[in-house]
Amino acid sequence: MQSKRQIVYLAGVLGVVSLAVAFGIWWSRQGVETVQTARVARQDVTSMVMASGEIKPKNYVHISANAFGKIVSISVKEGDRVRKGQELARLEAIQSEAEVRAQQAQLSAAGSDVQSAEAFEQSMKANFEATEAELVRAQAQLERSQQDFVRAQSLHEEQLISRASFEQAQAEHKAAVATEQASAARRTHAQAQWKQASTQRTIAQDRVRQARANLERLIDQLSKHTFVSPLDGVVTDLPVSVGENVVLGVQNAPGSLLMTIADLSVITAEVLVDETDIARIELGQPAKVDIDAFSGESFAGEVTEIGNTALVRSTGLAAAQSALSSQQAKDVKVIITLLNLRSNLRPGLSATAEITTGTREQTLAIPLQALTIRLRRDLDAQSRDNEIRTGAVQTGAGTEDGEELEGVFVIRDREAFFQPVATGISGITDIEVLSGLQEGDEIVTGSYEALRTLQSGARVRIDNDNHDTNIN
Repeated sequence: MQSKRQIVYLAGVLGVVSLAVAFGIWWSRQGVETVQTARVARQDVTSMVMASGEIKPKNYVHISANAFGKIVSISVKEGDRVRKGQELARLEAIQSEAEVRAQQAQLSAAGSDVQSAEAFEQSMKANFEATEAELVRAQAQLERSQQDFVRAQSLHEEQLISRASFEQAQAEHKAAVATEQASAARRTHAQAQWKQASTQRTIAQDRVRQARANLERLIDQLSKHTFVSPLDGVVTDLPVSVGENVVLGVQNAPGSLLMTIADLSVITAEVLVDETDIARIELGQPAKVDIDAFSGESFAGEVTEIGNTALVRSTGLAAAQSALSSQQAKDVKVIITLLNLRSNLRPGLSATAEITTGTREQTLAIPLQALTIRLRRDLDAQSRDNEIRTGAVQTGAGTEDGEELEGVFVIRDREAFFQPVATGISGITDIEVLSGLQEGDEIVTGSYEALRTLQSGARVRIDNDNHDTNIN
């Protein structure tokens, strides 16, 4: 009986001790936050910008209809390689060909008119020259008859010749005057005819020029019924067939697309970069392009062009063209030229690009999730003893209590103290630390809930089970 009491007494003592130990453990853990940590280490940090888009050739052209008509022949098929100037397709052009032939006949007739006008002008010129020679002869005869008349008049006054001889000389002089006047009139008339013929020749030549211009216009219209390749390349799209009717483009409505010719010797990835990242993009930056059609394979590239206009993400239009653009997300077009190509790369394939905007080798780095924000007034509300003891919070004179500080929680003696840090470039999972930490410092990396509510100077319990304790 006594032995039984001893056993009961001993069991009671052990129970009390167990409860005391459990209570002690529970009490010691009150106000203790469970966290995960890692140590600050040196590593390579690469800053990247992600963007998506599609594969496009650098040089390509859409062949669109520039005339109305029915397709009567297509000389190529999709995938064919073509040369610059090679005929691609032809439209029905019966009316245009007839108009060209009619205008050619009109030009020929106008040319004949010019030849007739030139011959007539030469005739009138010869007639003028003949009347001019006749006038010269008449003027010479008039001068001689004038001298004979003056001499006869002098001799008649001295009664050295008869009156009949005088009157004959006088009549010959009057006849010479009349002849000279008639020759001058014929010369004037011939000159007017020559001038008129010259004008007619000029008019005929103008008609030839007009007919030739009309012929060039009609030939140009006819040429629009035949499509030739503007560059060396490959037919990458051929959405039409023989017999289809095509229409000419008008304002705000493009013409029928016949085909697309692309120079596949230079392939690019055209991606859209968020406006918040575009300031980090520069020409010449390296990029890695992943194409959905080639899973597991990446293509090296280089930024070769950066757009100057922001595009509204929902419409793809320039921001200046949208009245509500200020309220919508925007992207900027960036062209990446691929450096390694494959023969089966095709325009239009979906692509995702990783553009390297900066690299730091063996720099201090921490996980991105370790960074957090605290207000200075909240930190200043913590115990002044902790501030003096740890030096974790540095409040500068003249700063505002509402100032936001970016930093991490550093572990010292099982307590977490907020430490402001200056950061540099950020990678996918890590960010560079410029100041505020030293290699080997243990910092809080999780959990998210703990980092959101953790206070400077709080006691913590480190639980790194299934977590890395160093930053690799």
